[in-house]
Amino acid sequence: MSHHKKRVYPQAQLQYGQAVGQAGSPVLQPSYPSQINTPVAEQQPQFMTPAQQQLHQQIDQVSQSMGGMQLHNVPVMDPNAYQQAPAVPQPGVPAPYQQQAPAASPGFSQPVSVGRPMNQLYPIDLLTELPPPISDLSLPPPPLMVQPEKFVVPVETANASSDFVRCTLNAMPKSNSLLKKSKLPLALVIRPYQHLQDTDDTVPLNTDGLVVRCRRCRSYMNPFVTFIEGGRRWRCNFCNLANDVPMAFDVSQQGVPVNRYERNEIQHAVMEYLAPKEYAVRQPPPSSYAFVLDVSQNAIKNGLLATAARTLLETLDSLPNHDERTRVTILAVDNSIHYFSIPLDEEGDHIKMLDVVDLDEPFLPMPSSMYVPLKGCRSNIEKLLNQLPEIFQYNIMSKLALGPALKSAFNLIKGVGGKIIVVASTLPNSGIGKLQRRNETNVANTAKEAAQLLGCQDAFYKNFTIDCNKNQITIDLFLASEDYIDVASLSNLSRFTGGQTHFYPGWSAAKLTDVTKFTKEFSKHLSMDLSMEAVMRARGSSGLRMTRFYGHFFNRSSDLCAFPTFPRDQSYVFEVSIDEQLVRDYAYLQIAVLLSLNTGQRRIRVITMAIPTTDSLAETYASADQLAITNYFTQKAVEKAYTNLEEAREYLNRSVQEILATYKKEIVVSNTAGGAPLRLCANLRMLPLLTHSLTKHMAFRAGLVPSDHRASALNFLESSPLPYLIKNIYAKVYSLHDMPDEAGLPDENGEIVLPERINATSSLLERYGLYLIDNSTELFLWMGGDAVNELTMDVFGTPDILEIPIGKQELPVLDNSEFNSRVRNIISKIREHDDVITYQPLYIVRGASLSEPVNHASAREVATLRLWASSTLVEDKILNSQSYREFLQNMKTRITK
Repeated sequence: MSHHKKRVYPQAQLQYGQAVGQAGSPVLQPSYPSQINTPVAEQQPQFMTPAQQQLHQQIDQVSQSMGGMQLHNVPVMDPNAYQQAPAVPQPGVPAPYQQQAPAASPGFSQPVSVGRPMNQLYPIDLLTELPPPISDLSLPPPPLMVQPEKFVVPVETANASSDFVRCTLNAMPKSNSLLKKSKLPLALVIRPYQHLQDTDDTVPLNTDGLVVRCRRCRSYMNPFVTFIEGGRRWRCNFCNLANDVPMAFDVSQQGVPVNRYERNEIQHAVMEYLAPKEYAVRQPPPSSYAFVLDVSQNAIKNGLLATAARTLLETLDSLPNHDERTRVTILAVDNSIHYFSIPLDEEGDHIKMLDVVDLDEPFLPMPSSMYVPLKGCRSNIEKLLNQLPEIFQYNIMSKLALGPALKSAFNLIKGVGGKIIVVASTLPNSGIGKLQRRNETNVANTAKEAAQLLGCQDAFYKNFTIDCNKNQITIDLFLASEDYIDVASLSNLSRFTGGQTHFYPGWSAAKLTDVTKFTKEFSKHLSMDLSMEAVMRARGSSGLRMTRFYGHFFNRSSDLCAFPTFPRDQSYVFEVSIDEQLVRDYAYLQIAVLLSLNTGQRRIRVITMAIPTTDSLAETYASADQLAITNYFTQKAVEKAYTNLEEAREYLNRSVQEILATYKKEIVVSNTAGGAPLRLCANLRMLPLLTHSLTKHMAFRAGLVPSDHRASALNFLESSPLPYLIKNIYAKVYSLHDMPDEAGLPDENGEIVLPERINATSSLLERYGLYLIDNSTELFLWMGGDAVNELTMDVFGTPDILEIPIGKQELPVLDNSEFNSRVRNIISKIREHDDVITYQPLYIVRGASLSEPVNHASAREVATLRLWASSTLVEDKILNSQSYREFLQNMKTRITK
């Protein structure tokens, strides 16, 4: 039963909007165009539409999220009229997004389009919809309205899922002038892999070695090509060139005829090829790991070395070693470099440690015995990892020669490539790449902050990545320190080699929660599937060109992104320009990733999407993807933040203002001043909120922010997958004290049910309530200061709120409290990830109370925690920033001047 029925806690009577569920779209199978040979196995073509009752139920749900807007003017589709066939929608899009002829909205100058079905505008007033309906953040993007005849075989999988690629505009302007006029960006948000392990949710794979590509533009055959001349040739949908169809296209590897319309490249917009030999310059290399471990005094004192060694030891079985060729090397570093000569298990167990103190020209002794196969040396590697903490337990050296150690690790694996994984707790202060503590006090929160605190302090950390890319080496950093470590400089090592920087401020092995976070993230990172020698390129159809690229990689040429190893937990943004008029009804974009798997295979992953084109500004706005646009704005702001933080904040505010002003000027007819509403279309109504929230993010906000924390926040934003990015900008807040009966318990599929989220504003937090805040990197459990004794007893096992443990803690396990179990289930569910390595620590925060002692022993810690947790409530005034309502009112004033 519900918790508030078991214990009668005071509750506020609040109604929150229900999240809109995603409905599966129908599978449409219209008649094939005359030039295409109809597959023999196909049944007679027919349209399959959802039941009218289900359709209207879905419409009601979205109508509610749109403030009761009437959306029931759904056209009746004639299943026998091919000319009136509806467009094939994006998989998983709610039915109301698929409206083709809604009633014309008053106050709009753009007429509803006729002919091709397109997304339509639904106007809203931002100022009257406060607090904003956050269920919109869970909606998929406006569908890609592609008509069935544009597909060779019109199936759901024939256009790329938004999980893999999203375009900021799902109706593309036909001209650059229209794009500029809209003030909307045109970019792709790309996430080629969805899971840390490649065996999870695999994509279709072609193993016959046949890779069909256009001989002019080099695009891959895809579901949008056209077969001509009786199927003997195919016309490229990117450049319109006619190509020959290979004879092997219609036969299997065994020479048996196959149905070409069932081939993966025809039915699936996301698929893979097993690449033939011409796609590899050498035999796929083995997976290689060079571990550079800090053994200086600080790493011994805080327990980082012992924790890292133990975690690595426990994760050896999970290291990618599918072909049993994986090789490892271990280096220890303080003011010297300590190599370890590891014999094969069959040759004995005598491990030698070789010290090199000449940091200017470090000598590389016997590389063959230090870079060893995991399988052949497994026992001796385990022995070394067990002994490492003992070997250095009395080390008093306080220096860290990270630069020379990186060069030594580079020399060990450069012939093969792979990963250098650095675990450090000390600011590099010896040898090449020596860093110094920066003067944060004098420049923090000034115009000089970005240049003097966020720039790279030593050119070594950028220049070294050039050599790493030439030799296919990625660098990953795990930085755990209680002191300054210059994340801004060190993160360049991972940023330009396709790696990642993980920062653990104030870390100590004496805190169990710190150890838990590090070990879980380090082990998940090590067990993540590894691909080597990867390149990624995006192509656009005639008139489109990729211009700027954002993410962690090395930009080898104008449009080729290189990854020594390809991660599974990162996302990328590519900016697209319109170089010439788009004359066709559809534009096409294709992303190809070529890489070598740990299995020894060379593969090509191809992702293709079709986007309708338009010369209507209204249709452009109606098809804009607010989450993808937010990601693009984030990348642009991060780029600016490294040189000027104020400019980054101004860019975000200016971008929203220009969009609102353009919408008001070009689309809304009535332009009465003063009392005029602040109009925007429903599919973009969360964009101002997200952009405003971004200005309050640790990466951008004004005020005193430690430079390591700011640099780490910037690093997270520039590489995080879209769902985690959005949650990091605008946190999910759950009300737990009044959650429904089913929340925190398994549903019929065994999945824990989460309560509905509420807006991130303190105005919805009751002083007696219990709330959970999730911002992708941390969890905050907020206990209202006036909570009744029964609630604190059920959650923490104590009736006295002042006895609740605060700070980084785990929730106690209470066997006699069902409510405690449900809360812990919700926390565990949120922490479940199979696509990122992040483990979110839990911070317990006690809210303010009139009965709270003034000079309580933990008063300062309590105040700090409250301030930190409150910074996630981005709709409020935070320090000197505006509330969201004030922000909108300010925007309205600006655009009506």
